[in-house]
Amino acid sequence: ARACESEIKPIRLPILLILWNPKTAMLVREMVKEGAVEQLRKCFAARMEFGTAGLRAAMGPGVSRMNDLTIIQTTQGLCRYLERCFADLKERGVVIGFDARQHTASGGSSEHFAALAAAVFVGRGVPVHLFSVFTPTPYVPFTVSHLGLCAGIMVTASHNPKQDNGYKVYWENGAQIIPPHDRGISEAIEEDLLPWPESWDTDSASQSPLLKDPYQDIHREYMQSIQQHCLHRRCKHTHKVKVVHTSVHGVGHVFVQAAFKAFDLRPPCAVEEQKDPDPDFPTVEYPNPEEGAGVLNLSFALADKEGASVVLANDPDADRLAMAEKQPSGEWKVFSGNELGALLGWWLFQCWKQRHLQGEPSASVKDVYMLASTVSSKILRAIALKEGFHFEETLTGFKWMGNRAKQLLDQGKTVLFAFEEAIGYMCSPAVLDKDGVSAAAIAGEMVSYLSSSNSVSQQLSAIYDQYGYHITKNSYFICHEQETIRRLFERLRNYSGENSYPTECQGFPITGVRDLTTGYDSSQTDHKAILPTSKSSQMITFTFANGGVATLRTSGTEPKIKYYTELCAAPGDSDVNQLKAELNKLVDAIVEDFFQPQKNNLTPQPE
Repeated sequence: ARACESEIKPIRLPILLILWNPKTAMLVREMVKEGAVEQLRKCFAARMEFGTAGLRAAMGPGVSRMNDLTIIQTTQGLCRYLERCFADLKERGVVIGFDARQHTASGGSSEHFAALAAAVFVGRGVPVHLFSVFTPTPYVPFTVSHLGLCAGIMVTASHNPKQDNGYKVYWENGAQIIPPHDRGISEAIEEDLLPWPESWDTDSASQSPLLKDPYQDIHREYMQSIQQHCLHRRCKHTHKVKVVHTSVHGVGHVFVQAAFKAFDLRPPCAVEEQKDPDPDFPTVEYPNPEEGAGVLNLSFALADKEGASVVLANDPDADRLAMAEKQPSGEWKVFSGNELGALLGWWLFQCWKQRHLQGEPSASVKDVYMLASTVSSKILRAIALKEGFHFEETLTGFKWMGNRAKQLLDQGKTVLFAFEEAIGYMCSPAVLDKDGVSAAAIAGEMVSYLSSSNSVSQQLSAIYDQYGYHITKNSYFICHEQETIRRLFERLRNYSGENSYPTECQGFPITGVRDLTTGYDSSQTDHKAILPTSKSSQMITFTFANGGVATLRTSGTEPKIKYYTELCAAPGDSDVNQLKAELNKLVDAIVEDFFQPQKNNLTPQPE
């Protein structure tokens, strides 16, 4: 340690605390022995920031990593904040769930972190519903709502790389936290970073009467709850369509099988190599079904062998869903998040009409709502305009859709569906977050229903024929220089003089601009944006005269500038190739004029 004393001195206290875990202690000693100052600095110099997404980082030693100490510190801060917010915290309690991630080198795992979090609450006299086995993320918000708890914690890194883990918090309304709770929790964490003695004592906590296992009851109640969305049991006995499912080495297999059984659907064929949880994700480079064919190759092979026409895939914590269908050519079409959103939105509205307009004439379509994030397709808006229900946009992320859905439900409205283009779908108000388990069962029923007359791809075309084609093209540039990113967006805000946005982009007229960084919206009479704004991130949306919409935004977790573009055509305009060509031209113009990748030294998304 003396060799690096000048570098290590400011971080000596965190190192001493980390030594409580012998595995992280060994990793620290190895870094010190090797004089790995830069690596030590990355681990210890800056604390992870707690935000609306909670925490997400690599597992390992240090205050910037997920480990025993940072989990305890975070949970103590959360507990203190909840004590201030809820006088009845010790009556109502919290729920804690976890996925199957683990990191052998540091001794970290989702299950262990969940046990430490439980020990913190139990030590303060707070009842804890701690799942005894891994569960999908949606089970935690479901439990918060179902049992009327004060909060929920899910230990998961979703589809992040295998070395990562995360800590996700739900509020008493069953939705992810939004401001000001993120800031309040963050401040409470910083108030006292020294662990309470009982926070380490997982053995005593496991024997406490305050600790309960909700798994059996919640699993049963969840499966009963989603059955309200099952309306076509009869067709399943005549239409025996085969489906393949992969959980991509995550937790989804058991739960999707149970959901299909609850819907009286034929059990999906499981990809044997990927059905059981494996924290190393050995068959995929990235455990994210959003990556498409690269993650689904084993699924396609099994489907070809079994004669299945549809593949469903969950990410490792089973809150997302991807779908693919075999085409007459023998090729597989992987539906984009926007396309599957269109299909599920159409299907859920058809089911609603069947149940309510025929069986319950008093039900009003004016009380029906669907939601989507602002960077997702506007197809639900087109369906809503024609069918008479309401469509609302929210900021990016299910924390916003879940909280807005809860507000609408409390007003007596019906929230049928919400989605984001990153393959996240909320098909049931029982879970106010994306839920890949219920979405899989509902998609399975849709596929079964359609199999007698249409393929899924044909139905997607029918939706676009009826409501207008919505062609999307999304990508990103990598940029590690924050000043470059700031300069790029400031140029767009002062395009032809101070406080002047572009009025056209290489011949494409711009009819509207919304800037959620500054709060400007040209479509409003007072030019003030309706959606919440944030000066800490960049986000500008341009609307074009040809029906195109383009949003440029920075990523909160990666060095990326993302763009989302869509061309919304009127019903009857069905020349798809022409629409795609038009969108490609628009995207090329945006890239060249707004991004200026060569001038700004931007790296395009890898092929």
